[in-house]
Formats: sequence, C-alpha cells, structure tokens
Amino acid sequence: MAEKATEKTTEKMTEKATEKATEAEERERWDDGLIARRAAARLAPGGEVPDAEAEADAEDARGFGGTYGGGLRTRLDALHELVGLSRTRVDGDALAEAGRVLDEAAARQRLSSRHTVVALAGATGSGKSTLFNALAGVSVSETGLRRPTTSAPLALTWSEGAAGLLDRLGVPGRLRRRPLAGGAADAELQPLVLIDLPDHDSAVTAHRDQVDRALGLVDAVIWVVDPEKYADAALHERYLRPLAGHAEVTFVVLNQIDRLGAEATELVLDDLRRLLDEDGMALGEHGEPGATVLPVSALTGEGVSELRELLARFVQERTASERRIAADIDAAAARLRPAYVAADARAGLGERSREEFAGRLAVAVGAQAAGEAAERVWRRGAIRACGSPWLRLHRWYERKRWHGSTDPRLAAPVEDELAARQRVEQAVRIVADEASRGLPAPWAHAVREAAARGAEGLPEALDELTVTLGDPAARPPRPAWWPAAVLAQALMTLLQLFGALWLVGQIVGVVEPGLLPPVLVMLGGIVGGPLIEWACESAVKGPARRYGQEAERKLAEAAAACGRARVLDPVSAELLRYREVREQYAKAAGPRPSPRIVGAGGRAGGRGGGRGGGGGGALRLGATRTGARIR
Repeated sequence: MAEKATEKTTEKMTEKATEKATEAEERERWDDGLIARRAAARLAPGGEVPDAEAEADAEDARGFGGTYGGGLRTRLDALHELVGLSRTRVDGDALAEAGRVLDEAAARQRLSSRHTVVALAGATGSGKSTLFNALAGVSVSETGLRRPTTSAPLALTWSEGAAGLLDRLGVPGRLRRRPLAGGAADAELQPLVLIDLPDHDSAVTAHRDQVDRALGLVDAVIWVVDPEKYADAALHERYLRPLAGHAEVTFVVLNQIDRLGAEATELVLDDLRRLLDEDGMALGEHGEPGATVLPVSALTGEGVSELRELLARFVQERTASERRIAADIDAAAARLRPAYVAADARAGLGERSREEFAGRLAVAVGAQAAGEAAERVWRRGAIRACGSPWLRLHRWYERKRWHGSTDPRLAAPVEDELAARQRVEQAVRIVADEASRGLPAPWAHAVREAAARGAEGLPEALDELTVTLGDPAARPPRPAWWPAAVLAQALMTLLQLFGALWLVGQIVGVVEPGLLPPVLVMLGGIVGGPLIEWACESAVKGPARRYGQEAERKLAEAAAACGRARVLDPVSAELLRYREVREQYAKAAGPRPSPRIVGAGGRAGGRGGGRGGGGGGALRLGATRTGARIR
C-alpha cells in the first residue's frame, strides 16, 4: 500500500511538472512578440493563416522599402539629372543642398513607410515634455524646473517596426518608450513616432546641434510655444522663417493657455498667426492648405484630445514623409533658381547674331577687299587683252614712272595682320556677350569660356584658310569672246600699219599716188582699235562684278564655316546643355498635388475670429506651394 501511494504521488508530481513546463513554454513563445504570435498562428491546425494576419503581414511588407509616388518620383529623378548635368557648371556649394535632399530621400525610402516621425520642438520652459507626457498618457519624459530638462531626444512609439527610423535619428535604445494603452485612440496613433527634442535655445551647444540635425530628418514638426516666448526672434528667424515652405507638415501649438483668459488667448493666437504670416508660412484657414495653429494646455489637458485626433488623422494618411521631401525639393529649387532661370526668356543665340558674327569674320579676313581686287584684275585683264598696242604701250610707260609692276590705284588694299586679329577677337566677344545675355551667371560664364576657347586659334585658322583657297585675283578665267576681240584688235592694228605703209609707198613713189584711200584705211584702224577696247571694257563689267562677288562669297562662307566650327558650335552646345538642365529644373520645381487633412472641430471665423466653440481652434493642414511662399 505504501508503495502504491508512493507511485501515485510520483505520477501526480510528474504531471504537474509537465503541465508547468508546457505553460512556461507557451508563455515564453507568446512573449516573443508579434513575429512569434504570427508564427504560432501558422502552426495552427490546417496550416492556414487567418485573413487578418495575412493582411498584417502584407502591410508589414509594404511598410519597408516602399517607393515614392509618381509626381515625387519624377521630381527626384529630375533633381538627380539636374545635379549630374550641373556639376561642372554650377558652384558645388549651390548643389550641396540638392544632393543632401537626394540622399535623405533615398535614406527615408529604405525605412518604414508605415510610420510618421513627428518631433516636438520648442524653447526652454515651453512645456514640451509635459505635452509629450500628455500625449503618451504616462510620464515618460522628465519635467521640472531645472533647465535644460531634456538633454537628448526621447522617442515614443505606438507600434513595432520603427527601429530603423530611430537609429537614423540617433535615439539610443534606453530612450525609446511605449505609451500607456489607450484603446481605440491609441489604435489610430499606431503609425506615430513622437520625438521629444532638447530645447532649441539651450545654453548647451550640443543640444542645439541635436535639434538642428533632427529637424532635417523628421517627417513633421510640432512647435510648442508659450505665451511668453511665442514671438522670440530666435525661433522665427532661425527656424520658422527658413522652414516656411514646410507649412503642410508643421504644427504650431500655443501651450499653457491655462495661464491666460479666453480673451487673452485669442489675442495671443491672432498675434502668433500674424508673425507666422510675416515669416511666410501659409496658414490653413478658409479651406486653404497650410500650417496648423492650435491652443492647448498640457497641464489641464485642454486641447490635447483635439491635438491627438489631429495627429491621428495626419499619420493615418501616411503621406507626411513624401510631403516633407517635396517641401525639401521646393526649398532646394528655390535656392537653385538664380542658377537656372534666365532673366530674359529669349536668352540664347539668334539667327541675327549668327549672321552678324559671320559678317564680322568676313570683314576680318578681307572678303570684300578680295572680291573687289578680283573684279579689278578681271577688268584689267580684259583691257590688256583687248586694248590697242599704243594704249598698252602708254600704260606700260606709266607703270615705269611709278617704279612698280602694277598700278597702285588698281591694287587691292593689304589688311594689317594685327588689325585683323583684333577684329576677330572683337567679333568673338560680341557674339559671346549676345549669347550669354540674360543667362544665369554660371551658364553665362560657361558660354563665354566656350567662345574664348574657340577664339584662341581662330585668327591662325582663318589665315590658313585664306592660303588654302588661294588668291582669286591671281588667274581669273577669260570669257569665250576674248579671242574674237583680240583678233579684231589685231585687225585694226594691221589696218593702221597697212595704211601707213601705203602712204610711205606713195611718198617714195613705189605706189601710185592717191592720198584718200590709205588715209581712210589708216583712220579706220586708228578709230576702230579704241572702239573695240571701249566695247570690251563695257562688256566685261558684268562678268567682272559677278566674279568678284563670287570670290567674296566663297571667302566669307569659308570664314563663317570656320567660325561656326570653332566658336558657334561650342556656344550652341552650352546653350543646349542649359536648356536641358532648365527643363530638368522645371520638372524638379514643378507643382505637385497633395492631400489635405482636416483638423478636428474645424475653425470658425477668419484670421482674427478666435477659436470655434469647442473645436479648440484646430485648423486645416494640407499642401502648399513652397515656391510661392518663401520670401
């Protein structure tokens, strides 16, 4: 009996130990968190995951490494192309901000898109930490009279999956908190990641640096101001005014209204709105997109529920990160605008400028002088070929008197080499100034540099071109009727000689006397020779003029082609590059649609109308065109 009792006792103890081990295993498995619970669900009988769990898994998959929308993606791609095309033209400091925006956009895209990071920022004593605790529903941030109270960013997350975002912000694990469970209200805040920043006016430089860094990384900002420091110049000049373009992701909360009466609160709110308007920050009033202005008292809880509801609506949209990046692009585009937007919409190289440049080069190479010289040589050749021997003998004698081989009155003027070089350089400067007129400074400088590089060897190239073409006046062609004119002139000379010999024969007595016939023959030759020369000279004017014009045209076209290849083509390439980057800039800075979030309770009245009854003064939050807001 004793042995049986001992065996039963042993069996009971073994069963209890087994049950406890099983329960411990179950508790340990369920305490592993969300992943373990879903793994346990997959091991359920049937091996099927419930629809709700499948949807949650799919949601998690979509939440990491998401892609930006079409409009924002287009703007980011355009900004990337803009930076790539401008690295050798635009100053690196001007492109640094655009590069930072691209880097931050890429970094944010790799992290959770399910979460929205909202920072609480404010001055010393504004009640940030108290408001942080009120939103959390539990005291997680230290408050007190010691200043500064918050020395490092403190994070509050309502759901899993935000570790990467917090690592990016540099929030250590020991400063990451979870709120007190609050039922349905907390369920709506699941995507929210709330950051309590140090004071932006802290006496500790490291604290201010942490604020500046975090403000460049978070998706939205809640500026907490109090009735004493809401007009602080440090806040408006250092933060609100430079970030005026981020109005759609900005909340301005007037805290500590429990210290003011209702009338005083409205006066302070009106003055705060006035200051924000002067800062260039759009306010979400009358259905317009803009920043949200909300009065609260973190100490008494007045307005906190409205703020929570507004934040819930805001984070449920899951567009804050995209709108923040879009606002960053707007700000970068506004800074880059002087480098890409021409003062004159017609800036560039027109056809008239091209023609005038070609004309100046033609003058520099002496195209007109060369054409006139060719025309004179043609006419002189005709006179020599068709002139009478006696007139040619007279002209030869005149040339001898001038101690030269040619008549200086018919010689083509010789272009001074230095003057020709100066004309070429002047032509290049003029066309460069015309092409760069109205362009932004970096591109105007690039156009002038391209023209200057082409002008370095242009005078020598034009000289070589002139030598290659040869002198058009060296051997001008002769018309077909020249041999007939020469034969007629020879006949007139023979008649003169025949008449003279006839007279001599009569005087000597060899020929029968008769004065009239030889005189008429000789007179016909004497008169006919000059007439033939005059007729040939008249007939040669037209062909000589055409020959000279053709010679001038060939030389001018050759000079224009040389100038086009060395100067105009590089200048046109720079202008084409500018037009390409201008198109990319227009895409990057272009308008973008954005959803609107309506705050709880709305707002009654205008800018000075005060809070709506029971609405807490919540305004509408939505998109704004940053380019039109920055002053």
